[in-house]
Amino acid sequence: MSKPTIGFIGLGLMGAAMVGRLQDQGYSLTVMANRSRPNVDAAIARGATEVSTARDVAAASDVIMLCMDTSASVEGRMRGADGVIAGLKPGATVVDFGTSLPGSTRALGIEVEAAGGHYLDAPLGRTPAHAKDGLLNIMTAGDKDAFAAVEPVLKDLGENVFHLGDLGSGHTIKLINNFFGMTVANAMSEAFAMADVAGIDRGQMYDVMAAGPLRSGMMDFVKAYGVDKDPSMLEFAIKNAAKDVGYYAQMAKDAGVDSIMSQGPLTALEQARDSGQGDEMVSQMVDFYAKRFAK
Repeated sequence: MSKPTIGFIGLGLMGAAMVGRLQDQGYSLTVMANRSRPNVDAAIARGATEVSTARDVAAASDVIMLCMDTSASVEGRMRGADGVIAGLKPGATVVDFGTSLPGSTRALGIEVEAAGGHYLDAPLGRTPAHAKDGLLNIMTAGDKDAFAAVEPVLKDLGENVFHLGDLGSGHTIKLINNFFGMTVANAMSEAFAMADVAGIDRGQMYDVMAAGPLRSGMMDFVKAYGVDKDPSMLEFAIKNAAKDVGYYAQMAKDAGVDSIMSQGPLTALEQARDSGQGDEMVSQMVDFYAKRFAK
């Protein structure tokens, strides 16, 4: 069978890695301009076609993929005269790989269905390095038949491809996942900074903690910077972590409940972002806590 044509919007670190993987697998791609040209230029050099609007991306594609930073960004590309919905081909499928608010996702799904297409939320786990090798975790939700139709494409991008139920379920689980991960990352970051205050060697403290049931991948990611000074083990920016935990808290409010546990990491991440650390990696929250304790 011939491969579907793919439109891709959002060639940041993750999106560019996914585009490269799709090109490795022989897909024909249409992309649109990004704020930074290098990733778009690299895709074009390998055969991708560049167009100027999201509508043009949709008009050229069987499957339209978005990998963007916020719900507002997704909504901006989806709606309007130059948006994806305006250019959808009948039966086309839109896949949102970003981390969006579930309520926004469900609203867009209704609009896409009214235009004759399908909408899936498919937030991602793992890193751009995994994306290059097709080893992402993909948390897909939405219409089962639409999922089945694009599942072969998703399996070219992901090692673990899940279908999690009704539209919005993927984003819901992703927000819960990221809330938990960022809570652990902040706790470990503060633990390293507290070791400094107490005159304890960070490496020795880590060795003790890692010998027991607290050991986790996230703990090791933070240790890679806190002890080894390598922030690259967790390629996730503080500003994006603040956004995701904020979305988690908003999701809780939308459900009529208040999240207690999210408030600590959210406050810390927002303060670190606002103080100039937004583009640093989450493991570098160790520095935020260390500076705070040094006052």
